Amino acid sequence: MKLTIDRPYSDPEAAARKLIEIAKSTEAVQDGRIHIEKINAPFLSKLKASGPEFGAGIKLAIERGWLELHESGTYVRLLAPGAALFPRQ
Repeated sequence: MKLTIDRPYSDPEAAARKLIEIAKSTEAVQDGRIHIEKINAPFLSKLKASGPEFGAGIKLAIERGWLELHESGTYVRLLAPGAALFPRQ
């Protein structure tokens, strides 16, 4: 009997990559800005991930230079290394 549910985004690497994928598919506004709720909402509601999984994924993506988080926390920018993770097809 299995008492726990598999959480695909409990690994920060998997969460960060999914967040980059979502960010890349989101239309940026002024200066490449992507409002944080545009990646937060699909990650939490559609994918049923948790807040801590989102936090760990964002933190790892920033540490790796894939995303840049504005000091206000209201938007991110997809950086070149992050965009290169998912080349256009």
